Formats: sequence, C-alpha cells, structure tokens
Amino acid sequence: MILDTRNTFAKQISVAAAAGTAIVGDVIDLGATHRDIGNGGDNYLVISVDTEIITGGVAGTVKFQLVSDTNPNLVTSPTVHFDSGTFATGAASTNPLLAAGKTLVMVELPLEGPVYKRYLGIVCVTATTTTTAGKVNAALTLDERGWSAYAEGVN
Repeated sequence: MILDTRNTFAKQISVAAAAGTAIVGDVIDLGATHRDIGNGGDNYLVISVDTEIITGGVAGTVKFQLVSDTNPNLVTSPTVHFDSGTFATGAASTNPLLAAGKTLVMVELPLEGPVYKRYLGIVCVTATTTTTAGKVNAALTLDERGWSAYAEGVN
C-alpha cells in the first residue's frame, strides 16, 4: 500500500525532549466542515519506533496520544481520541517495547466518542525526566498488516 504524505504524521521524528507534552511531526488538517475520517472503511493509526527511546539513566515514562484541536498547535482545546498507555523508559535497553523496530501502536481509529476537531496530530507526553534519544514513525493506513515505515527514498 502506498501512503500519501498527508496521512503521515512522523517519519523518523525525534521524541527526545524534557518532561512535558510535544507534537510529534506534522498535523493533518481535516478541513473546516467534513471530519468523519473513520466512516466508510477501516482506518488505522500505526506508531513504530525507529530509534530506541531512552533517558539519560533516570527512569521516566512516555505515552503517545492521537488528539484533535481547533488550532494546529494542538494546545487550544485538545481532545484525546486514543491514548497508548504509559511506557517506562530508562537507560539503553531497559524497555524492549521501546527498542528500534517495535510497533508501539496499531489501532483502528475510534469512530465513537468525541467528535474530531479540524486538526489531527500525535503528541508525546514525557514524564519524570528528559528523554535523551528516540525517533518514531506515525501514520494513518487502511491496511494495518501491510504497513511499513521505509527510510526516505527506499520504498
């Protein structure tokens, strides 16, 4: 399956950051009026680890959320549509779920619940400490089984 770049949030985007909430990659503009993005077929959110996510030695946590907002900065009035749950971080190789090549999230887009607002994006919530390394890929796809992140120009 070929993904349109407009369906890709992040491609090898760093999540290294101090504790807090940060947008991961790009934000998708769903348009001013038509936002029923999950109706008519299965749409999946996939987030995978490109480079291991670690901290400088102090234990911390990260989680990823699919959010929508009325503003592209995703902080005006964000609505959470999906939450990955918390992943513990630490020095290199402490959490095998955060290792390079792992899929963190593969979930069908929620159709029920809060209405999607105009701007859709992924945020990473880092708690307790600074994440010193890590890159992720995140996209929407119609086929969760055939999805794969490729390096720029390799596909």
